[in-house]
Amino acid sequence: MISVIIPTLNAAPFLARTLAPLVGAVALGLVKQAIVADGGSDDDTIAIAEAAGCEVIACARGRGGQMRTGAAAAKADWLFFLHADTSLDDAWVEEAARFIGGGDQRAAAFTLAFDDDSAGAHWVVFWACVRARLWKLPYGDQGLLISRALYDALGGYRDLPLMEDVDIVRRIGARRLSILRSRAITSAEKYRRDGYNKRAWRNLVLTARYLLGADPAKLARLYD
Repeated sequence: MISVIIPTLNAAPFLARTLAPLVGAVALGLVKQAIVADGGSDDDTIAIAEAAGCEVIACARGRGGQMRTGAAAAKADWLFFLHADTSLDDAWVEEAARFIGGGDQRAAAFTLAFDDDSAGAHWVVFWACVRARLWKLPYGDQGLLISRALYDALGGYRDLPLMEDVDIVRRIGARRLSILRSRAITSAEKYRRDGYNKRAWRNLVLTARYLLGADPAKLARLYD
C-alpha cells in the first residue's frame, strides 16, 4: 500500500538504520516497495540499498528532483518520502496504517526527534513541534506520507535546489496535513557540527526569506 522513496547521496553511515524500521512494515504488507533515488554516491550507499532489497534508481543530484524521480517509479497508492538519515520509531507502522485508511486527499508528517539527548537538541525539537503543529510547516526530515492521488493532483515535488519540502507542504495546505505522534529520529550530526543555535536560526532565516519570495537558488548557495 505504501511506496517508500529515499533520496540518497553518500548516505552509507545512516542508511541501514533508516531501512531497519521498514522491515516489519514489509512483512505486514503495509510497505510494498522501497525506492532509493541516488544522486551519485561514491560510498557504500548503493550496496547497502541493494542488499536490503531496495530498488535503486540513479538520478541527478538534488533532493527535490531525486524524490520526484523516485515517485515516478512508485507503484503503491501511498507515497512515503523519507530522508536517508532519518529512522522511525516502532509505533509508526500502526499509526501510518490507521492514517491511510481514513481517505486519500491528505498527507502527514511525523514528529521530529534527534539521536541526541542534549539541551540544544531538545530546544530545536520543541520549536520544530511548535512550527509543525501550529503552522503546519514540517520540514523534510519529518518525512512526508501522502496519497498518490493528492501528490499527482499537486504536481509532486518540484526540482528546487532548496526548500522543496516547504514548497510541497504549502501546496498541500494546513487542512489536508496531519502531524502524527510517531517520531522521525533524525541524525543531529550537522547540528552538533555547526552548533544547535546557529543552525536552527540559519534555517529559520532561510525559510522566512523563502516565504517572502527569495530565489531558492540563492538561498541554496547561502545554505551550502
